[in-house]
Amino acid sequence: MTPPKEWAAGVPAVTHALEYSLDQTSPRRTALTLLTMNQVDGIDCPGCAWPDPAPGQRHKNEYCENGAKHINDEATTRRVTPDFFRRHTVAELGQRSDEWLNQQGRLTEPMVKRPGAEHYEPISWHDALRLLADELNSLDSPDEAAFYTSGRVSNEAAFLLQLFARALGTNNLPDCSNLCHESSGSALHETLGIGKGTVTLLDLEHADLVLVVGQNPGTNHPRQLSALEQTKLNGGRIIAVNPLPEAGLLRFKNPQKPRGVVGRGVQIADRLLQIRLGGDLALFRALNRLLLEAEDAAPGTVLDQEFIDASTVGFEEFSQHVRATEWSQVLADTGLTREEIEAVRDEVLCSDRVIVCWAMGLTQHRHAVPTIREIVNFLMLRGNLGKAGAGACPVRGHSNVQGDRTMGIWEKMPEGFLDSLQQEFGFEPPRHHGLDSVNAIRAMHERRVKVFMGVAGNFVRAAPDSNFTEEALRRCRLTAHVSTKLNRSHVVCGDTALILPTLGRTEHDIQATGEQFVTVENSMSEVHTSRGRLEPASRLLLSEVAILSRLARQTIGSRHDIPWETFEADYGTIRDRISRVVPGFHDFNARVVRPGGIPLPNPVNEGVFATPVGKAVFTRNAGEAPRAPEGHLVLQTLRSHDQWNTVPYTSNDRYRGIHGTRRVVMVNPEDLAELGLAERDRVDVVSVWPDDVERRAADYELVSYPTPRGCAAAYYPETNVLVPLDNVDAISNEPASKSIIVRLEPVAARGQAPPPG
Repeated sequence: MTPPKEWAAGVPAVTHALEYSLDQTSPRRTALTLLTMNQVDGIDCPGCAWPDPAPGQRHKNEYCENGAKHINDEATTRRVTPDFFRRHTVAELGQRSDEWLNQQGRLTEPMVKRPGAEHYEPISWHDALRLLADELNSLDSPDEAAFYTSGRVSNEAAFLLQLFARALGTNNLPDCSNLCHESSGSALHETLGIGKGTVTLLDLEHADLVLVVGQNPGTNHPRQLSALEQTKLNGGRIIAVNPLPEAGLLRFKNPQKPRGVVGRGVQIADRLLQIRLGGDLALFRALNRLLLEAEDAAPGTVLDQEFIDASTVGFEEFSQHVRATEWSQVLADTGLTREEIEAVRDEVLCSDRVIVCWAMGLTQHRHAVPTIREIVNFLMLRGNLGKAGAGACPVRGHSNVQGDRTMGIWEKMPEGFLDSLQQEFGFEPPRHHGLDSVNAIRAMHERRVKVFMGVAGNFVRAAPDSNFTEEALRRCRLTAHVSTKLNRSHVVCGDTALILPTLGRTEHDIQATGEQFVTVENSMSEVHTSRGRLEPASRLLLSEVAILSRLARQTIGSRHDIPWETFEADYGTIRDRISRVVPGFHDFNARVVRPGGIPLPNPVNEGVFATPVGKAVFTRNAGEAPRAPEGHLVLQTLRSHDQWNTVPYTSNDRYRGIHGTRRVVMVNPEDLAELGLAERDRVDVVSVWPDDVERRAADYELVSYPTPRGCAAAYYPETNVLVPLDNVDAISNEPASKSIIVRLEPVAARGQAPPPG
């Protein structure tokens, strides 16, 4: 262990990125991927969804450390062949770590594990898809199947997947957004009428004040630091609200600029509010009360009354509710002082243009939707919506997760989308709501879902309640995964299991009409192309579009007039159909190839709110921060720096000073002393939930760390085992992975009765 870093990026970031890349592949391939990454007509980063600067303003090295690792992790020259599966049983692979599985390399041909078999064995594409199609057609109802996607899937593949599922007759389309940003979509749909953010990259750079809440850009969205650096250089101020003092929010050394190489870089956060887990709702309620009181003291000078009167409803009810906020409750929930909160109010009063950015530190709580609705209240009070340099900025964590939702990957798409689908393709799509990720797990466990198909991602490790989730998948008749690399989802098998290897985003995609490109949507609603540059890892790989088109032909056949074979041959024909189904995509093929792609329309920025009342909605929001009983802590799960989503690249987290291990729990030193524990003690972490299930993460090392009192942190996916399936936000049904009540049980005491409480 070493002390946590006080700055992010700089020369070490470049060094680590190149070391990892060159360990995975050759210097030539590394240069080819990095120099085309995030460039016009280049490869879109398969990592996070942060937007690119405008064409002509991009650096020739327009990537971050983690993006470089992620793209060359995919471009690796390591291969997983049939011989690998002959040498390793499924049970043996199930004992390996996530890091080890990922490091074996790219999958090369379709594999099947048949009922009762101990090994995967090769299978032809025709037979693999025939097997899956026969299983789907044998179901008593299409709702006995579920189709999962992650944000790695392109717009074209996502559109085909939802089209196939709905043509089959189901809306069971769980996705990774259910697990990470569903609360953002729920809150924004209800209050603003659109489930997306309202800002652009230029807005962020020119804001007077940016609040970065529940987010760690230095690890999860590193290129955001470049935008925040520009905010500071343009005179803006930044307030970080986060339980941990993350290096990227303290100081940023931009390796693309001289001051980032030889100088001190740029201080990012002007203030750090080290808030208790789940205290953000109380913070914004208090800020809103303070703004109302400031307006009382100086009428007509604080609130944007014109915006409130013309564009919102519910202000009086909201005002009455917020004025009743008790300071004692605020201070207990946040762990902050009144002076700290009032200092933020003063910053807000000095700022005409305010943006609030947030990520999973807000969305993964039991009161996540009320928290985000309260942030919308905060923005509306001073008219910080629909104007330059201001707005709401949910920062998505995976490349095309927002685009997947735009394309129809949602278990409850609105009637207008389904009507357009019916008009375009001539079949009646199912209208009943399908299963999200949490409910799909429950349905598999109850054997109501018998076939699970995952297109990209690592569902087993992304999902909560790991033991329950794995048992649920093992109860399926068939599980199938479209993947580029080996992961734990492949070794948690139904009676029959398929691995369907696919092209990566880095690779040439040649179809009958020639080379194809795909499109993605970033976190700020801009759609652009991505073109592979490398030769495929195997001649037996198929693209996601080809796999879905061929599966649809074998499953649905001619039941509907859908030209699956044409779609496979020419992705432009898919985009033609998207242009007639999805709003904002008119002339898709012509517009998307222009440098910079297509900025999708955002009604909020036109003063249009697509809510049932036609205006933005003030809301009354209740909820308290999670409280741990005596002798317990509130735990959040989080990523290490050397990790992307569920895949650790190494066992290091150098920004937090942790090296060579992931089985650690970060705890405030005063809490350790109060619990009678010490740094480096080994404990089992046991979650506390009102059922008879013991959820235990065994043999963790304690690390003394500057967390708020009563709070702790540990890495996922290993600690997803501690997240009860029922521990969700009541509105969005998103798992509350940042609100887990735990006790720390010394390893020496394992097997003894748990302490009282």
